[in-house]
Amino acid sequence: MSTIDRREAVRTLLTLVEEELVVCANGLLSREAFAERDRPASFYMIGSMGLASSIGLGLALARPARRVLVLDGDGNLLMGLGTLATIADAAPPNLLHVVIDDGVHATTGGQRASSVAVDLARLAEAAGHRWVRSVDDAAALPEALRALLGAEGPAFLRVHVGRSGHPAPPRVSLAPAEMADRFRLAASCGERP
Repeated sequence: MSTIDRREAVRTLLTLVEEELVVCANGLLSREAFAERDRPASFYMIGSMGLASSIGLGLALARPARRVLVLDGDGNLLMGLGTLATIADAAPPNLLHVVIDDGVHATTGGQRASSVAVDLARLAEAAGHRWVRSVDDAAALPEALRALLGAEGPAFLRVHVGRSGHPAPPRVSLAPAEMADRFRLAASCGERP
């Protein structure tokens, strides 16, 4: 049983983020990240369930001088599970992947997710990620997140959280084109296109 509050996990992670480019999975995670700490270097998936890790991989390969953090959900990762192998094969040292695992599809009503029976961290390890950890204790969360942010990628951290008792924050209020433009500028900052 996890002692980590879902909203607190997102808040703690975003407090520690500095220069990283962040790709947030669609649904509740994007809404929570936007509400907790909106920043131009964060890209919020509006749709395309299961593709945050694919977009993060492409970004990490295109911008090797920038650290890229994928903030994913267990249901999202399960939709695009093959990306774990592709990430491990490409092995970008600047790619960090956090999966918030509450065992349900939180955005669509709390239906059970297969992560209840499948250990996502072991899948990442079997795929060949360089650094893999799992955390389910609130007291250990900040240290685990700092370790991830300092790890050589591809790095994977599964954060096992309890089901959220919080009301869902409002939807991301940025228009997709506006968000993409500001993210593109943040991602290009200091680099030649």
